[in-house]
Amino acid sequence: MSSRPAVHLAIPVDDLGAARTFYGDVLNLPEGRSTDHWVDWDLHGHQLVTHLVPTAPAPAGVSAVEQHTVPIPHFGLLLTEERFHTTADRLRTAGVHFDIEPHCRFPGQPAEQWTMFFRDPAGNALEFKAFRDESMVFAR
Repeated sequence: MSSRPAVHLAIPVDDLGAARTFYGDVLNLPEGRSTDHWVDWDLHGHQLVTHLVPTAPAPAGVSAVEQHTVPIPHFGLLLTEERFHTTADRLRTAGVHFDIEPHCRFPGQPAEQWTMFFRDPAGNALEFKAFRDESMVFAR
């Protein structure tokens, strides 16, 4: 583990088998410890835990970003541009539906980035993105 703090995120899923297929096979995340009620995933050095709950989560709402309606809440990763496109191809091949198709957001601006939104089988929204210049992640 790096000296940088890692995030721990626990999310609800209604089917651990479907979560294993999505997070393990589609997103290619290494599986950690598990029980009959939860599974740990290595989300690129961060601990993502899928917890079995009786019903799928309901979205809280949406927010407008550019011309898109973004699902709230959501979580995801900041990837390199190469890994972003490889992941988008992997999701397409697996037949994952995109809430927002992979596209370039804020072109020509300091925060230019590739972004895509999709959901896991339980309905949890994810955003994966890649900044043209990673030093601009928190730029104002």
